[in-house]
Amino acid sequence: MNPTMIDRKTIDETAMLRPLILRCRSLQAMIVKELLQLFRDYVLLFFVVYAFTADVYWAGSGVTLSLNQAALSIHDEDRSTASRQLIDGFHPPYFKNIGEVGDLRDGTQLLDAGQATLFFNIPPEFQKSLAAPRQTEVQMQVDATNSVLGLLASTYATQIVTSYGLNESLTRNGISPNRIQTLPGIVDDRRVWFNPNQTDSWFMSITELLNIVTVLAILLPAAAMVREKEKGTIEQLIVSPLSPLEIMFPKVIAMTAVIVAGTAVCLFAVIRPLFHVPFRGSLLLFFFVTTIYSWTSAGIGLFVASISRNLAQASMLVILMLAPILFLSGVWTPPEILPAWLRLGMYVSPMHYYIDLSLGILLKGADWQILWKQIVALSSLGIVVFAAGLWSFRRNFQ
Repeated sequence: MNPTMIDRKTIDETAMLRPLILRCRSLQAMIVKELLQLFRDYVLLFFVVYAFTADVYWAGSGVTLSLNQAALSIHDEDRSTASRQLIDGFHPPYFKNIGEVGDLRDGTQLLDAGQATLFFNIPPEFQKSLAAPRQTEVQMQVDATNSVLGLLASTYATQIVTSYGLNESLTRNGISPNRIQTLPGIVDDRRVWFNPNQTDSWFMSITELLNIVTVLAILLPAAAMVREKEKGTIEQLIVSPLSPLEIMFPKVIAMTAVIVAGTAVCLFAVIRPLFHVPFRGSLLLFFFVTTIYSWTSAGIGLFVASISRNLAQASMLVILMLAPILFLSGVWTPPEILPAWLRLGMYVSPMHYYIDLSLGILLKGADWQILWKQIVALSSLGIVVFAAGLWSFRRNFQ
């Protein structure tokens, strides 16, 4: 073959690859630019570091969904052995006895002032009524201002009183409570999966991490775009040879990389060593799902940036959009209690699928063969949301 023909072929191939090489270099330069801008914004950088560390730690260690040290006030009008035995059933860690009161009105005042969660009144001749035997009543008043805490307190108190009444009934009929297992009955044998000790910190730390990922996946791309408007560099980008996709793409890649890196730091520096959460599934699959979710949420951030003039407006719009996203995710509001028409909104909420995928991978050890439907649903929704955000972003340049 003629050497001249070989040289021409090499030149032609180089000429064909040159635009691709130039675009890759511009993409790399834009990604580095976005990362440098983020690292120079000390306020936003502090918020990112705080969110992935201290915020997750405080959520896991300070928030509990179980009853703990509920303030209990007692008015014992009988002062008998039976009343003392019943009061002894209200012990830590569920209840904290803050003392007895001498009058019913004092107990009511403690409830009104928020100093007591539960007020327990034992009537006179309580022990004689048990020995008669005849129906015996005790009065329980609960501060249900916090409905969850009030429900837990009343449920635990009802179990204590019911257990005491059952033991007294067995004793009155000559049956020792220790022999109750010899009697015919139904055994309530419960098995708790994935979190057998029902440790609140496992659930709270992971869900707070997922909330932070949601917030930053929307806020960081929006902030990166709005920052260009505030500094007046958006006009320079418009007249540059870069297309809107080439301007937007590096921002999403850079912010996604920051979110994935922050997620890794949170998992291995906070959740695993401090709360001892076992990661039963593939972390590689979890980071893959987090990347897809970050891209999906970035579409929302691009839409926010396209209609915002400054970072303050973008932040307010992000907060406005986060409310339905969080409440339709299924974390705090179970789908079963929602109205039928509102339950349909969960299927268009990206976080709904992200929550199921993350908890399934980290706590349940599920693999892609089990979760492929949620992965496909999240990816499909991500394509639609990201395309809508890109369309809104491109309109901003026209």
